[in-house]
Amino acid sequence: MHFGAPQQVFQNAKELKANLTVPEKILWEELKKGKLGVKFRRQHPIDLYILDFYCHELKLSIELDGGYHLNQEQKILDEDRTKNLKKLGIKEIRYYQYRN
Repeated sequence: MHFGAPQQVFQNAKELKANLTVPEKILWEELKKGKLGVKFRRQHPIDLYILDFYCHELKLSIELDGGYHLNQEQKILDEDRTKNLKKLGIKEIRYYQYRN
């Protein structure tokens, strides 16, 4: 289920769980209610990554990305991440959240 995620990724995920952003908190409140009929986990370690929200049953990741994901270097890293997750059979939905 974690595709060999190292212990450090689990530790980082624990810290992220304790410090959700406001949009992550709002989405989590909806996802954890089970309105979609499936279970989601938050800040779930997979391989070298931490997925914001992950449904094992659907093999679906939902990502809420801040403005730094609009940086060209970060976009390349995100594209690599998406490709690597796809190789593991995980679909990804990515939402960008930024302020003007």
